[in-house]
Amino acid sequence: MTGRLAILALLLFAALFGAALWYFQTRAFYQRLDPGALTILLTPLAGGPPEAIPARDIEAIDAPTSPLKFRACFRSPTPLATLSETYAPTAAPTPLVAPGWFDCFDAAEIADDLAAGRAVAFLGEARIATDARRVVAIYPDGRAFAWHELTEAE
Repeated sequence: MTGRLAILALLLFAALFGAALWYFQTRAFYQRLDPGALTILLTPLAGGPPEAIPARDIEAIDAPTSPLKFRACFRSPTPLATLSETYAPTAAPTPLVAPGWFDCFDAAEIADDLAAGRAVAFLGEARIATDARRVVAIYPDGRAFAWHELTEAE
């Protein structure tokens, strides 16, 4: 009988631990950002500090526990051709998966569209945090997405 109780206690612990782990990875710490407080910046081709671009319908999340938890969805009224002539593209962008409840951001779709040339990725800010940069992907129809990704340590 003690063996069954030990197994039952172990299974109960594993289930509770699994539920807590899921909660802390997908729900805890994330905060919706105030759209009015977020400015989308892109780095100019000519160099210099990043410049603000017009953005509307912003939805964004972040967490103080990691710079990689930032995700944003918005619309850019500036034509993609104008952005491409003015701002620096970024090499090998890799959108990171967002929590399932933040449904405007689909990392797999964005990655596929970037690879197929249906969207263009720009360098937002090279050093948004230590060893992290902000990448902004923009579609010809104005849909746009931003995320942070790791950079090589300097």
